[in-house]
Amino acid sequence: MMSLLLNTQVGAESTGLTPGLIALIVVLGVLLILLIVVLILVPVGLWFRALISGAHVSMGRLAGMKLRKMPVAEIVGEYIKAKKAGIVFDIDEMENHKMAGGNLVRVVNALIAANSARISLPLEDAKAIDLAGRDILTAIQNCVDPYIIDIKNIQAIAKDGIELIVAVRATVRVNISCLRNGAGEDTIIARIGEGIVSAVGGAETYREILAQ
Repeated sequence: MMSLLLNTQVGAESTGLTPGLIALIVVLGVLLILLIVVLILVPVGLWFRALISGAHVSMGRLAGMKLRKMPVAEIVGEYIKAKKAGIVFDIDEMENHKMAGGNLVRVVNALIAANSARISLPLEDAKAIDLAGRDILTAIQNCVDPYIIDIKNIQAIAKDGIELIVAVRATVRVNISCLRNGAGEDTIIARIGEGIVSAVGGAETYREILAQ
């Protein structure tokens, strides 16, 4: 028995592994595993890019977005873009808008374009218009530069029973508040058509319309 105990002690001493050293190795192993997990879950490159761009995003938030299978690169990229342009758009709101099926890139570009053109576009309006299926960026561009709508084959009958087929070319400038209320190009075409039918229908003869 004494011989066995002596051999065990000699074996431990020969390896040089004291209890303190073993504990240190275990701690370092755990830290190494944690580091590997962080590197897997956190896109460190994106985190560093956001940090140096003045649009800090915590590693925990990045890991959470990745676990939720969100497009982390897109969201962080648009967050950085908005920050640099002076647009107040919280990254939580960006993620929520993306989860709701919105086009985040288009909304951010629209907000930047509106800000540059000094057009009032509240964030909530921009998100609502985008979620309604409207192209908010094109709408902002059309606020600055009007566009042409050609409407053909509008049929209307004057009071004398003569039918006219009318073609109209209209210049349109977008009103952002109307977009949120649901008015789009189809609404404009419908209203123009209604106006023409009403005008022709109110004429005593078709000649009155032709004279105009």
